[in-house]
Amino acid sequence: MRLHYDDETERFRAELDEWLDEHAPSEDQMRDRPLSSAHLPDWARRWQRTLFDAGWLVPGWPPELGGRNATPVQQMVYFEELSSRQIQRSLNIQGLSIFAPSVIDFGTEEQKQRWALPVLRAERATCLGMSEPGAGSDLAGLTTRAELDGDDFVINGQKVWTSGAHHADFCLCFVRTDPSAPKHKGISAVLLEMTTPGITVRPFPSFVDKAAWVDFNEVFFDDVRVPRENLLGDLNDGWRVANTSLAHERGMLWIYESAHLDRALEIALDDAGARNGGQRRHSAQLRDTLVDAYVDALALRCLGYRGFAKLSAGKAAPEHLLLKLFASESSQRLFLDFCETIGVEALDVETRPVEMRVDNSWPWMNRYLGSFGTTISGGTSEIQRNIIAERVLGLPR
Repeated sequence: MRLHYDDETERFRAELDEWLDEHAPSEDQMRDRPLSSAHLPDWARRWQRTLFDAGWLVPGWPPELGGRNATPVQQMVYFEELSSRQIQRSLNIQGLSIFAPSVIDFGTEEQKQRWALPVLRAERATCLGMSEPGAGSDLAGLTTRAELDGDDFVINGQKVWTSGAHHADFCLCFVRTDPSAPKHKGISAVLLEMTTPGITVRPFPSFVDKAAWVDFNEVFFDDVRVPRENLLGDLNDGWRVANTSLAHERGMLWIYESAHLDRALEIALDDAGARNGGQRRHSAQLRDTLVDAYVDALALRCLGYRGFAKLSAGKAAPEHLLLKLFASESSQRLFLDFCETIGVEALDVETRPVEMRVDNSWPWMNRYLGSFGTTISGGTSEIQRNIIAERVLGLPR
């Protein structure tokens, strides 16, 4: 079997490749890393704005939103090319992939102009007020309150694990507006500026953070007044906004996850060779680790293509519910198995992969520990298994 695209799609790919050859940021620029997922170095702001102006930021959207009305297949090719070149569209991923699409989907025209366009043009960065100390995976259990007082919401409560909050300009915050309603039905989504009086942001590092990178934050709301006009969607309809927001995050995630697994395997192969004097004579354990990862990477890509082909034909694609779970756990398994083949040396933070690319200096053990984040973000593995059990296999709740 030979997998290929039609001529029109390949012309789209060629146009994109030619444009990227001319405009893509250099490796030197990309070495100027952000300090969090809402911190945008100057080069990253210029790069995202260049994509927006050329219609390559979100190709499936119309030109006024940074796109070119690309077909679904063309969009998949677009993500393939960016992934293969290891180029990110934006360093504020939650802004581009969740915040802006949510405002486009549910916002008024005025909200789109005020909140979405500055984020798409990289003039503003965003964070997401979702998880709370008592409501992590169970978002519907949130308790941060927003009470109407005249034309304002008054917000009180706490969020945690809020990525990039200390560098963010805007926040899409989920709050409880009807405590008497069933927990899924009493939630609303509001847009707010992080400089609003009453907001306190407290960053805290993770034990696997890189150098100056600190992303997680606690965010406290003490009588924070937000105009009612900042309500996104309908009052008490925040659960629908949240689910649509996370669907945007997962939309083309499998392509990035697949590329991430491919890169991890490439790094492991090169590192294994370097550890043996350039020779590829390895233990049976290491060979099994690398071959298993290769099979996983190939299966992930084929599963994604099959699901996408169904979607393009207007059919249901249960495969897409499996992809995020399979991808994140396959990467985690590779990192663990590779650490085990290295042995106690893997516990030394100086045990790093061979230097091939900009992002390859992270120690092997940190890669394994950091992989637990990918089994949480975008829906935990446990929640994903529940969804698969109920929606694909038809098992009872």
